[in-house]
Amino acid sequence: MGSVYKRGSIFWVQYYRNGKSYRETTHSKKETEAKKLLRLREGEIARGKLPGIYFDKVTFDELAKELEAEYLLNNRKSIKRVRGLIENLKTFFEGCRIVNINTLMLKAYIEKRQQDKVTNATINRELSALKRMYRIGMESTPPKVDRVPYIPKLKESAPRRGFFEHGEFLALRDNLPDHLKPLVTFGYKTGWRLSEINNLKWNQIDLNQGIVTLNPGETKNDEGRTVYLDDELKQLLKDKWEARKKYKKILPYVFLNEDNTDRVKRFDKTWRTACKNAEIGSRIFHDLRRTAIRNMVRAGIPERVAMMVSGHKTRSVFDRYNIVSDTDLKIAAQKQEIYLKSQSDLHNLSTIADFEQKKEALQTRKASELLEAAPGLEPGNNGFADRCLSHLAMPP
Repeated sequence: MGSVYKRGSIFWVQYYRNGKSYRETTHSKKETEAKKLLRLREGEIARGKLPGIYFDKVTFDELAKELEAEYLLNNRKSIKRVRGLIENLKTFFEGCRIVNINTLMLKAYIEKRQQDKVTNATINRELSALKRMYRIGMESTPPKVDRVPYIPKLKESAPRRGFFEHGEFLALRDNLPDHLKPLVTFGYKTGWRLSEINNLKWNQIDLNQGIVTLNPGETKNDEGRTVYLDDELKQLLKDKWEARKKYKKILPYVFLNEDNTDRVKRFDKTWRTACKNAEIGSRIFHDLRRTAIRNMVRAGIPERVAMMVSGHKTRSVFDRYNIVSDTDLKIAAQKQEIYLKSQSDLHNLSTIADFEQKKEALQTRKASELLEAAPGLEPGNNGFADRCLSHLAMPP
C-alpha cells in the first residue's frame, strides 16, 4: 500500500514493488496530483511492469553508449559511421532523459538538421540510430525503455542512377593514368567495391586457375566469394605480376600507386579530371559497380550468379542496380512499334498515326449527310438515271 506525504511545499509518493520501497517526487504542490501519480505507479506494478521512475532516470547518453557497445561487440565495420551519427544526435539530445524525447522534440530536431542543409537521407540514418537505441533499451534485462515514440521518416531522393555505356568507360580509362587503368578495368568487369579492389592482395589470386578469392570477413557483408577471370583480366594481372618483380620494394597489394610504394588509396581529383576530359559528365567509382550488374544481366548471366560475382546479398539492392538507360527506353519504344504494326497487319487495326486522317474523313462524311438532309433541299436521287439505263438495256 502506497502513501502520499509532503516535503516542504512539494508532495511525494511512496510505493513498494517486490518488497522494495520507491519514493518519487511529484514536482507539484497539489495533493490531487500526488494521488494521481500514486494510482498510476500502483497500476503499473499490478500489471507486472516496472514503475515509471525507473525509466525516468535513463538518459540519451546511456543508450548511446549501449548502441556503440553493441557495434563493438559484434565487430561491425560500420562502427565509425555509427559514432558519427551518435555525435550528430548528441548536439540536440545530449543529457536528455529518454522519457522526455517525444515526437514533437524529434520534429524540432529534423527542422534543425534541415536548416543545417543536411539531406533527408542523412537525417533518416540518424533517426534510425536513435530508434535502434530505444530497441536496445527495451531488450535489456531489466528494460531501460518501456516505449518507443513515433519517429518520423522523411522522403528521400531517388537512388543514384549513374552508370557507364561501354564507350564512356573506354573514354574514361583512356584519360586515367596508367597505374589506375587496371584497377578501373577490374571494377568495371567484376562490380567489386573500391575498398575490396584496392585492398586485394596477391595471395588471394591464383593466376594458373584464373581465380580471385575474397575470404569471409574481407567484404562489406562478411561473406566470402570467388570470381573467375576472363582473358582480359587474366592477362592484366599477369602483366602486373611480371612488373612487380622489377619494383624496389615488394608489396602484397595488387593495385599500387604511381610510385609503386603503397596500394592505391584515394584518387578523387584524378578521377574528376578524367571524367571532364572524357566529356562524360560527373561520375563516381561506384557507378562501375552498377554498370557491371547491368551488363551481366544483359549478357544473360543468371541473376543469382551475378549477385555472387558482385557480392550483393539482398535482392532489393540488386534490382535497384539493374538500371534502365536511355538506350534501353529507345529499344523498348522500337519493339512496341514493331509489335503494333504486326497487329495492325493481322487484324486491320489502325495505329495512332492513322487516327487524324480517319477523323478528318469521318467529319467530311458527316457534313455531307447533314447537307443532304437540310430542309428545302431535295436529297440526291439517282433512281431516274438508273431506270433509264435499265430500259435501254431491255430487248425490244
